[in-house]
Amino acid sequence: MAAAAAAAAWVRAVFLAAVAASAAEALGLDVHHRYSATVREWAGHRAPPRGTPGYYAALAGHDGLRRRSLASAARGGEVAFADGNDTYRLNDFGFLHYAVVSLGTPNVTFLVALDTGSDLFWVPCDCIKCAPLVSPNYGNLKFDVYSPQKSSTSRKVPCSSNLCDEQSACQSASNSCPYNIEYLSDNTSSSGVLVEDLLYLITEYGQPKVVTAPITFGCGQVQTGSFLGSAAPNGLLGLGMDSKSVPSLLASEGVAANSFSMCFGEDGHGRINFGDTGSSDQQETPLNIYKQNPYYNISITGAMVGSKSINAKFSAIVDSGTSFTALSDPMYTEITSSFNSQVQDKPTQLDSSLPFEFCYTVRYFHL
Repeated sequence: MAAAAAAAAWVRAVFLAAVAASAAEALGLDVHHRYSATVREWAGHRAPPRGTPGYYAALAGHDGLRRRSLASAARGGEVAFADGNDTYRLNDFGFLHYAVVSLGTPNVTFLVALDTGSDLFWVPCDCIKCAPLVSPNYGNLKFDVYSPQKSSTSRKVPCSSNLCDEQSACQSASNSCPYNIEYLSDNTSSSGVLVEDLLYLITEYGQPKVVTAPITFGCGQVQTGSFLGSAAPNGLLGLGMDSKSVPSLLASEGVAANSFSMCFGEDGHGRINFGDTGSSDQQETPLNIYKQNPYYNISITGAMVGSKSINAKFSAIVDSGTSFTALSDPMYTEITSSFNSQVQDKPTQLDSSLPFEFCYTVRYFHL
């Protein structure tokens, strides 16, 4: 096993050292749910059995911490992360979807959460206060940290950069740009300075080629709240609509079109691809663009509960960091009341600690 791992690492190192490909190709990576069988076998994680009240309570518990006030280029082929386009949904790390990315020279690997609800990509770096590198909660995983001094391709992002949002905290335009992001999830935040380094990607079609893309990200020196262990302990990759998000930065560098796709399977395993522009015959849902709330916002025109149609129009945020759909009134009451009136099983309360208003004792029929 050790020899095989060493050989694989050697092949990967040689592969990553290949000449970078043309920017006209696209890149991708796989995504896995933290509860998936793949990740449980790979990382040794323990999770509540799928389908049990504990399983869904754990998902809802994460959403409660995660829920934020979200409501208040060039065209190329598809690319993925060089370490693979797999994504994983991990239950021990906040029920988020994760992918493996490599940064710097020599490259350092990180297991980062994928977040469509935020923009900046950050990783633990020159840590003052970060999640531990090794923990019983991680199973057999050991995390890395990034250090600009250890990468020959690292560059500081000065306060004069158009990506610097904290210029008021700068003493001079040549200073490193600081960042501080507060996530409205259990007093969770990340702060540090912005840096630029190489992100390793791979073309998705034809002969695979390694593509190195300069990327601006956060050198996360101080993390608080959920980032200290229960969610995104090894970094977070922003997929939002702002110019600092990874898809936007890849487009500005001419690496891939300013678009991406994510697919999630029932087992928690999925894929992510950058530069995926879809097919000409596919159906599309338009986004609502609000400058004050630049999130992936779509319009809901109604709902069907059983045979009953409910007419209600409202907008909703699409957020990869949330497990359950959350509805406000009057839509929530209309849907739940309609469902409760049609269901044949009896309502029950299994446990007062469960965060659900409607639970049912389901009858099973054996053939």
